[in-house]
Amino acid sequence: MQLPLLLKDIERCAVESGRDPATVHLIAVSKGQPISAIQEKVLQFGHFRLAENRGQELRDKLKELTDPRLEWHFIGPLQSNKIKYLSQVHLIHTLEHAEQATDLARYAEKWGRAPKLLIQVHNGEVQKHGCPAEEVPALLKTTRELGLEVEGLMVMAPYHQPEAARQVFHGVAALNAKLDLRELSMGMSDDYPLAIETGATLIRIGSAIFL
Repeated sequence: MQLPLLLKDIERCAVESGRDPATVHLIAVSKGQPISAIQEKVLQFGHFRLAENRGQELRDKLKELTDPRLEWHFIGPLQSNKIKYLSQVHLIHTLEHAEQATDLARYAEKWGRAPKLLIQVHNGEVQKHGCPAEEVPALLKTTRELGLEVEGLMVMAPYHQPEAARQVFHGVAALNAKLDLRELSMGMSDDYPLAIETGATLIRIGSAIFL
């Protein structure tokens, strides 16, 4: 889908959900895409948020896409030995435990800046990453005590299971509100309308843009 059409559909979903479209932001998931595809499919339409899930790939793309107006997000598993590649990231979506927060705080001191963070909430599937919902308040407290800023929560819904996705989205949105957090990263190419309906402020879309 061409990006302008996708943006119009995001706006439609927001309006139909009774929300201000300005509160829903697209993140173009550029992982695995060559620079030429990112320029053709995304950047020709403006300076959008871009998301990567591998530290080395992010590092390499930052060398070629140097426009300071670009806002980079990291959505992959947060491995301690890969944090060194994230110095220019605006927002990390995948904080899961206190050890990662400690490592990030140490690197932030070296960098002289700290990326903002989202806590990834476990969606109930055994093989998936994330902090169990009941442990999120403690992780939030610990992370803030380290001097890091947590802006909200992130979750990945079960694939191709609309009712399970609805339950996951509603549960995480309720937790986000209870913790008085601002950002809510939910929804991908196949479930972003539902995510918008349930309160997502950041939607991560890759295949709908690049296929």
